[in-house]
Amino acid sequence: MPEQLSTSELLLDQVDLNTFRSVMGSLPTGVSVVTSLTADGEPRGLTCSAVCSVSAAPPLLLACVKQPSATLEAIHQSSAFAVNFLSADMAETARTFASPVPERFEGVPWTPGKRTGVPLLQSTVASAECVLTSSYLAGDHQVLIGRLVHGDVSTTRVPLAYWRAQFSELRTHPAA
Repeated sequence: MPEQLSTSELLLDQVDLNTFRSVMGSLPTGVSVVTSLTADGEPRGLTCSAVCSVSAAPPLLLACVKQPSATLEAIHQSSAFAVNFLSADMAETARTFASPVPERFEGVPWTPGKRTGVPLLQSTVASAECVLTSSYLAGDHQVLIGRLVHGDVSTTRVPLAYWRAQFSELRTHPAA
């Protein structure tokens, strides 16, 4: 039987980065691009797979964004952001917004959000315009909590997924 560690010993213990990535990469996630605007109205965005619902009443979601980030700075300046849920044919968009290139929006069609004005990418599965309600430091990321003020959904597009360091398309199966 393995030796049991005390709680204080467990708090100091941790796995290496490769183990962490392998474990967390085993959970397929949706792929989104989080967008906002700077104080000067310039669009900012980044690829994000750490997004989930928090509450239905009020309608809240969270997105985790690595620090430092020009997009994170824009979100804090404007107090608004959008989560653009990418469709299966948008893997190149995901790569672009995950890259260090400064002009991520070049060649990517978008429109201003109806309620916040933040960039909404075209051809997505869904988009959620949010007002930032709170932000928490968690390791090298900030956990952003946003209240949805507007949303759009496409019923014809299939979402882009990410699993074990590869993009894939989600497929549906009949319910049992």
